[in-house]
Amino acid sequence: MHARPRLVDRTSMVTAIGAHGSHASSGATASRSSGALAATSVGSQRVTETHRSQSAQPPVAMEVEVIHVAWTSPDGRFCVVDAVDEGGLRVRLVGSLGSVHAGERLQIEGRRERHPVHGERIRVESFVPRLPAAADGLIRWLGSGAVEGVGKALATRLVEQFGERTIEIICEQPHRLREVRGVGTRRAQRLQRVVSERRAEAEVGSFLAAVGLGPAARRRLQARFGADTVRRLRDDPYLLVGEIEGIGFRTADRIARSLGIPPSDPRRARGVVLHLLAAAAEQGRTLLRLPRLSALAASLHVDPRGLPAALEELARRDAIRIEEQDVYAHALWVDETRLARALGALAAERDGTCVRAADVPLRPGLSADQQRAVRLALDGRLFVLTGGPGTGKTTTVRSFVEACESRGARVLLCAPTGRAARRLSETTGRAAATVHRLLEWMPAQGRFARDEHRPLDADVVLVDEASMLDVPLARRLLDAVGPRCSLVLVGDADQLPPVGPGRVLEGLLRSGIAPHVRLHEVFRQAESSAIVRGAHRVLAGRAPIPSAPGEHGQGDVHFVPCDDADALPQRLVSVLERMERRYGFNLRRDVQVLVPMRRGPMGSERLNVVLQRALNPHASRPGEPCPGDKVMQLRNDYEREVFNGDLGEVVAADAHRIVVSFDGRAVAYEHDERDALALAYAATVHKAQGSEFPAVLVVMTQAHGVLLSRAMLYTALTRARRLAVLLGQWRAFEIAAARTTPPGQRADEPYDRLCERLRAERR
Repeated sequence: MHARPRLVDRTSMVTAIGAHGSHASSGATASRSSGALAATSVGSQRVTETHRSQSAQPPVAMEVEVIHVAWTSPDGRFCVVDAVDEGGLRVRLVGSLGSVHAGERLQIEGRRERHPVHGERIRVESFVPRLPAAADGLIRWLGSGAVEGVGKALATRLVEQFGERTIEIICEQPHRLREVRGVGTRRAQRLQRVVSERRAEAEVGSFLAAVGLGPAARRRLQARFGADTVRRLRDDPYLLVGEIEGIGFRTADRIARSLGIPPSDPRRARGVVLHLLAAAAEQGRTLLRLPRLSALAASLHVDPRGLPAALEELARRDAIRIEEQDVYAHALWVDETRLARALGALAAERDGTCVRAADVPLRPGLSADQQRAVRLALDGRLFVLTGGPGTGKTTTVRSFVEACESRGARVLLCAPTGRAARRLSETTGRAAATVHRLLEWMPAQGRFARDEHRPLDADVVLVDEASMLDVPLARRLLDAVGPRCSLVLVGDADQLPPVGPGRVLEGLLRSGIAPHVRLHEVFRQAESSAIVRGAHRVLAGRAPIPSAPGEHGQGDVHFVPCDDADALPQRLVSVLERMERRYGFNLRRDVQVLVPMRRGPMGSERLNVVLQRALNPHASRPGEPCPGDKVMQLRNDYEREVFNGDLGEVVAADAHRIVVSFDGRAVAYEHDERDALALAYAATVHKAQGSEFPAVLVVMTQAHGVLLSRAMLYTALTRARRLAVLLGQWRAFEIAAARTTPPGQRADEPYDRLCERLRAERR
């Protein structure tokens, strides 16, 4: 048994962090030490909540007729509209209403609100257009400018001629329009085209709303399939899973039920298979074993007797690939096999860069392992460098780059995330890019410009934070590595695996096909950091030892006990505010709260609401990003060039748009695109991979359960440069350090078959 951790009492950290006394009394002590702060926070919270309760209004749903479009934003999405409800009362609507016109009827859902200048209005959250049926509405709509060249007078004549059948005549019998004075062949054709498109849009919108799709998903579907949308949905709604953002399996299942597709339908069984493979990819797997797939499908009420036919049909369509007991989504099978082939080819070539190690003097002061690493990297086409904090990876990389450049070799530096790329640039003094930018992503074409047909113009490509490389991204990087280019992968093999499917660095190391050096020696300068010492203790299966009283190294570690789950959120706020006072940290930019999970009472989602209230007095709605909030991008957006895990700050927000600054670059999101963002005062450890912060505050309790692991704690601790504060139950940190099984891993469930494929390539 190792010694009980030293708490940070009787030191300067008493006032800085607020941990007093022993474990047994930590809950009560926390209340005493932060009582004044707690009172202030709760008081301001009550004021804010009172304001919210006064302004909150229940949702409204009604049908209205548009009388006048008062204002439309330049992009045509946001409108201010005057309308009348079914009782004839005038209402003002605001929101993302698209190109509505006078005379149209809208089925709207939204909330009433009072604007300080413009008064009462309804903020529309969703709507379905309906073409007018009554004569006066038809005249207003046709004469409102919806059809070029048709004014009120001509609209009146059309409606007088055809009455309530006007829309039907225009769309289905356009030759009859010439019965009306002022309508020639061209005008009749224009009328038919515009009105038919609008009718189809209204019908499709009504259908999609009826099957439960929200406005954003409806808009994406209609933009993708146009008038063919309804047919595609009726044919097989499950094929839309993964194709259209916002349509997952549950949505497709709901659509199928509304269309009368029974649970026993073969289309549903195929949809379940695709859904389960997509869910496995989100958990980091490129494949599912057939027994596991069968069990999961049965849990979703798929008859096991129908599963073989579903698998056979999907394989026939090239939607999946089956190898013995392994089932892949076809695209991931292609990625994995091509990646293995490319890595195997690189490893087999011993003729490396145009620079030979024997010809280059190395930087003085390198250890024997560092010198060996540089020489191996120079003399082969594939090399892997790993090591923990303080072991000299950065110095080794700099020495390697200098050796290449001294002989005129061109080296390209990259990393999977923007933050990791910036850190690589800072440590090497050279330009570095994200892998996506290096490969020149083209949003319009949906592909990378750099591939096997147009490889990277480089002698060496060096990838830092290679533990974050998943199979799809690594495959595309290898596609772009030219026939005379070398690849160097640098990373920390003990960190959490990548979020995406497959574990490239782990597969390479386990296969043994590539030359590899792991740096072990912790250099003297790094030894003064309690963070570095603590990280190596975690790797040895022991919890980190907090900094000694009065000790101030390059990286301090402090522990703040909190055994009371109900008291933890307020304790968290208290600790952050004391970190700000003691160290001068900017709590938005310098400090990152890290937790093992997203959901639950100790998850990042709940803690973000607490921290937003405490740190952003301008926040108007709990959990919704507002100006001044720290936010995170939740998925890769190649068009905007912001990627999963990127951190930014909201600089502007209104009813229809939010603008976020990512390291000084402003990126705008429409109202229905905000689900790509989340508050980021607290984040999961997985989301923080590849990032470093001046300070981290790691929250762990036994309530985090099976997610506590050595890799989780190690990754969290090594995100900090100057200060790491551990908040929660000490037993949770001990459990995490001792548990070697990564979160969610099953011994009988492989994440990929990359290692086996690489070994086969070597043979």
